[in-house]
Amino acid sequence: MQGFFQSGPDPDFPYLTEAARYKFPPPENAEDDIIAIGGNLSPGMLLSAYEQGIFPWYNPRDPILWQSPDPRFIIFPGKLHISKSMKKVLKKGVFTITFDHDFEGVIKGCAETFRPGQNGPESAGTWITGDIIAAYTELHTLGWAHSAEAYRDGKLAGGCYGIRLGNAFFGESMFSRADNASKAAFLTLANHLFADGVSFIDCQVHTNHLESLGGEKISRTDFIALLKKTLA
Repeated sequence: MQGFFQSGPDPDFPYLTEAARYKFPPPENAEDDIIAIGGNLSPGMLLSAYEQGIFPWYNPRDPILWQSPDPRFIIFPGKLHISKSMKKVLKKGVFTITFDHDFEGVIKGCAETFRPGQNGPESAGTWITGDIIAAYTELHTLGWAHSAEAYRDGKLAGGCYGIRLGNAFFGESMFSRADNASKAAFLTLANHLFADGVSFIDCQVHTNHLESLGGEKISRTDFIALLKKTLA
């Protein structure tokens, strides 16, 4: 994946099915968070990336940037923090929580969420482009990508989505149209995942919000070692 790069996926890069794999440069040897540039978002490409501790994160004007942050931000079982106020919200059943009920609605909700400075100081847009929506919806259809939805009065009020590989879950994004909706969806999903044997939830990079839910930093080297052990 070298040479001239156009924005978004490269139409000339081979489509990889979910059974195919691509070998990325080892993140452990990288001097930057960006591991590779280019390629596409086909199922085999995305699954290859996650298996190697890498994920796509790029501005709409950029080619695909494959990233592996150092440090990494994750949540371990037993470290998930549910505040007293959120315990009340969950106990009262303020939201009806479902899994994989409306994946497309969730990822589009995440794409529509205004996030100041998300793509840098000159941008307040979202990295979830039409290409990302199509690619992850395809992964959902294939059984790899999953969502949690929070409904209130029959309407989608918030949710989150991510990728599950074995006992590793890679959280991608969340959104809210009502107070605490995304938290309710995420916390319910996290409890479900941990009860089902998931070893960690990858939150990718630090935010104060994720830290309040129990996220912690580990080095990229430790993360890659943990991922290899989990997927072995």
